[in-house]
Amino acid sequence: MATLPRMVHVRQRFSTEQIEDLPGAIQAEFARVGLKTVVRPGMEVAITAGSRGITRIPEIIRTVADAVKAAGATPFVVPAMGSHGGAVAEGQAAVLRDYGITEETTGAEIRATMDVADLGKAPNGATVYFDRNAYNADAVIVVARVKPHTSFRGPVESGLCKMIAVGLGKQRGAEQVHAHGLTDSVPQAAKVAIEKSNIVLGLAVVENGYDQPHTIKAARAADIYETDRELQTLSKTLLPRVPFDELDLLIVDVMGKNISGAGMDPNVIGLNRGMTMDRQPNYQRVLVRDLTPESHGNAVGIGHADFVTKRLADKINHYDLYMNALTANNPAVAKIPITLDTDKAAIETAFKSACAGVAEPRVARIYSTLHLEYLLFSEALIPAARENPNLEVLDAPYAWEFDAAGNLVEAGLLHQPQSA
Repeated sequence: MATLPRMVHVRQRFSTEQIEDLPGAIQAEFARVGLKTVVRPGMEVAITAGSRGITRIPEIIRTVADAVKAAGATPFVVPAMGSHGGAVAEGQAAVLRDYGITEETTGAEIRATMDVADLGKAPNGATVYFDRNAYNADAVIVVARVKPHTSFRGPVESGLCKMIAVGLGKQRGAEQVHAHGLTDSVPQAAKVAIEKSNIVLGLAVVENGYDQPHTIKAARAADIYETDRELQTLSKTLLPRVPFDELDLLIVDVMGKNISGAGMDPNVIGLNRGMTMDRQPNYQRVLVRDLTPESHGNAVGIGHADFVTKRLADKINHYDLYMNALTANNPAVAKIPITLDTDKAAIETAFKSACAGVAEPRVARIYSTLHLEYLLFSEALIPAARENPNLEVLDAPYAWEFDAAGNLVEAGLLHQPQSA
């Protein structure tokens, strides 16, 4: 039996700047870019909704729908999520329902399809596809969160352009964009789609370290790329991280598609784990304990872990997982790690593997890669934590506790909502 290090709760502080009046901010942005000059009475307007978790997304979509109605047009919502939801229309609609995006909450009909229009080829050879319902609409408003991507670096990464190229491309478009390289394909395919479809506006959201809306910006179609590029730079300054570049073991309580497109954000757990870019952070072992219900069994990104619990493995929908991984042309993200029956067995095994011969093991536990306000650190990390002005050690070191079934007794603070 491994002797686990004692742990302490730590609170990490981020910038508290956020938008208080979210509907007001959206309305002001639409007024600034002249929504009523591109959305006219009698039009049908498609509004995109993706599979990434965005705080207050039903409110955002409803505000966009209300603005469309105020212009005399009829809004409807299209799932824009590539191959997610098992690459079937009902699966994608179900993902939106899990996020609270329904006709009742948004005031707009949900129209889900996997049928696409072929818009031709991007300069790098990728065929550009576009959601058929959106293509048949009179106008499209693209809504997306802007953040660093999980597997490539470029002037634009996750944001409006990726929502257009991959999200609205559905499974066929996502497969093409990944096969031809995201760095070039995302901006090139987005440019083709903007030129050959009816996209009129983009609405970009950047969130702060507390997962709250920090910046909202609307853009005319011609300005989408530059808006994406500008906000991508901002998003990288706000991305929350584990405040250590070197760890022996990182324990992640939950992973999931609503947390990151990669299940766990490699910007947090280390891009070198299956990636070829940044070498920091560098965590020797990663253990994941569970999968979010919103993932519908799609545990893509599980291949970045070294150990998982049977609880997580039993929730995997292998069809959805494989579809996502194959569409991304990255089968490694679907590989199942060493699986242990209980939390106790998983944590002790991962610790033994990561910390054998280590006198002062450096261990951290987080709820998810999206929720990093409250963390647990092993005693060896306390001196460095006390020297960091953005960290507050909240209690005295205490021992791990498991129940009779080997389940970890939850550390309450870790599961509290982010509090800006």
